[in-house]
Amino acid sequence: MASFEELQSKYKAVLDKGHEIGMTVQNLNMEGDKLLIRGVVPSDYAKNELWDAVKSVDASVSDAIVDVNVQSGLTYTVKSGDTLSKIAKRFYGDANHYHQIAAANGIANPDRIDVGQELKLP
Repeated sequence: MASFEELQSKYKAVLDKGHEIGMTVQNLNMEGDKLLIRGVVPSDYAKNELWDAVKSVDASVSDAIVDVNVQSGLTYTVKSGDTLSKIAKRFYGDANHYHQIAAANGIANPDRIDVGQELKLP
């Protein structure tokens, strides 16, 4: 039986992808002899990206339980170099979704966002 540390190391790429796509990890521990990864992501696209990462590590997911749900209304903090288009591409897989992010945040000019600004992801 693999240890928590061994499974966490095995699924590191999944956890890294989760961080990249804005997953909020709610639970990361052992459940029996399996690694439990439970969290929420902001979109179906993000959930699919996470599952692609899971399948690339272990297509049968024989030693993990991955329980990820989509929850709208999550937030993202703008970082240097971000644009609404880049944020939309990252979380929704389509840069053209920037309009929805702008509308959800009352942004009149989508070219004007500030580092540190909290954005709701619709």
